[in-house]
Amino acid sequence: MSKVVFQSRMSYKIVESKWPVTREAFHDFDAAKLAGMTLAEIDGLTEDTRVIRNRRKLEAVVSNAQTLLQIEVEFSDFQAYFRSHGDFPSLVKDLRRRLKFLGEMGLLLLPALGWRGSPAPRKVASQSQKTMICLVNKGK
Repeated sequence: MSKVVFQSRMSYKIVESKWPVTREAFHDFDAAKLAGMTLAEIDGLTEDTRVIRNRRKLEAVVSNAQTLLQIEVEFSDFQAYFRSHGDFPSLVKDLRRRLKFLGEMGLLLLPALGWRGSPAPRKVASQSQKTMICLVNKGK
């Protein structure tokens, strides 16, 4: 879901061009490693022209990793977290409260976290968003 953070209000092509180095800089998006990143590490990334240097987005990726780990501890797994919400709108409201830069694209990626309920998000993804979903699901 980190790719969604960087994609927010940014060209898909820019995100794609910087993604390999961004992935490396963020420890292959290992949640435990991300959650432990320091402000000094984030400061370093804001100076690295090979990655997307938007501080708010860099901090959001770290914060979201911390939040996802907290959800796992609190609920034991994401299925239990999903079941703790009576319906999809309340789940979305809680996710938007907890996660930064989630947006509509993030909601389209809920199946990657194990969401199997319905209704699915109503927004129809654009072609670039569908491509990004495929790449994220393939682990790129």
